[in-house]
Amino acid sequence: MPQRWMTRLFAAVLAVAALPAPAAAPSRGDVLLLPDRVWTAEGDAAHTGWAVLVHDGAIAAAGPAAGIQAPADARRIELPGTTLVPGLIDLHSHVFLHPYNETLWNDQVLKEPQDYRTLEAAVHARDTLMAGFTALRDLGTEGAGYADVSVKRAIDEGMIPGPRLFIATRAIVASASYGPAPRGFRPDLDLPGGAQEVSGADEAIRAVREQANRGADWIKLYADYRVGPGGSTVPTLSAAEMKAIVDTAHLSGRPVAAHAASDEGVRMAVEAGVDSIEHGYGASEATFRLMKQHGVAYQPTLTAVASTAEYFEHYVPGKSEPTERMKEAERAFRTAMKVGVTIGNGSDVGVFSHGANWREPDAMVRAGMSPAQALHAATDVAARILRQQDRFGRIAPGLRADLAAFAGDPSRHIDDLQHPVFVMKDGAIYRSPESKP
Repeated sequence: MPQRWMTRLFAAVLAVAALPAPAAAPSRGDVLLLPDRVWTAEGDAAHTGWAVLVHDGAIAAAGPAAGIQAPADARRIELPGTTLVPGLIDLHSHVFLHPYNETLWNDQVLKEPQDYRTLEAAVHARDTLMAGFTALRDLGTEGAGYADVSVKRAIDEGMIPGPRLFIATRAIVASASYGPAPRGFRPDLDLPGGAQEVSGADEAIRAVREQANRGADWIKLYADYRVGPGGSTVPTLSAAEMKAIVDTAHLSGRPVAAHAASDEGVRMAVEAGVDSIEHGYGASEATFRLMKQHGVAYQPTLTAVASTAEYFEHYVPGKSEPTERMKEAERAFRTAMKVGVTIGNGSDVGVFSHGANWREPDAMVRAGMSPAQALHAATDVAARILRQQDRFGRIAPGLRADLAAFAGDPSRHIDDLQHPVFVMKDGAIYRSPESKP
């Protein structure tokens, strides 16, 4: 293992272990938060002079500071120069991966032991939470089996800090269509795979049932992959296999996310009844209209494309022209906006560094969204996609106190998301400046 990674992991694990114990449990008292502005996700503009009162891990009140009657013993936290927003949500993460310019995907799956990758995942979860992202939909362990179930449990039980995790465990792929094997390896090798392989509807149904029983919140399928002539992206699972996956998942009460990059792959997944499309780079306007008609959400993962262009296509941010793949991804994003598809914030983080999740809302703004639209995509819209809109995603009385404050005003300048000052999840404070009594 490279020495730099051993050193980094050891230091980060020590940092996780050193986090104060009180941050692992919701506050049972009252906390009055006093930022310069509050952006509630119930409109586009931030409110100046507002405050938020938290009681027993839930939002008790939000409004003009003068009108909030806080108990005398409430803890007051002043957050000058900041905007308080709902805790951010990333709908497409991989906490068991780290950037491919550090270690190639194949090498992570084949050479990094699952125990090591699980420790990495704990560090990645902490980095994500500290950046103001209080919920993640993690779409596959990429060869780490069901280890996400344990990471989620450790977070839920307060053993380690991290965002709320909604997990997909192993993901489902067509046989011989995903990595690391078989392409490029000896045919007599039996290598671990990045997802669970199936052939036929019966195996697809069995895989869904197994993953659901192991603890999957979502089921993820790969509708297409780079297995066509010359490495082109073509459908892998048949229409019958996809329909079997979706019907079985829905019968168990679980939604389905589909990796799909080609127009045909996206269309087949939508027709099979999936709930969200990930990537969708090659989708046509007609296919995006079909998505809107069926109420299918879209996660554009623009940052992943830019990152891999940087690693493998000599793209230099701010200096190079966007690559053809980046242009294709941006065209798809703009088409989805034009058609009115529901767009959630999903970055594919893990391809790039955990904790830098802010890059996806920033990329969406550069591709045509307003800052407020991108904030909605990462808060209330994302919560609706997760079916969690009655628990978090807005600043409103009765919802859980998942909150983050950033220096500046990201509802006007999205890159202010780079500067987290305060993070609270379920009423527990994980990041805070010096506060006044």
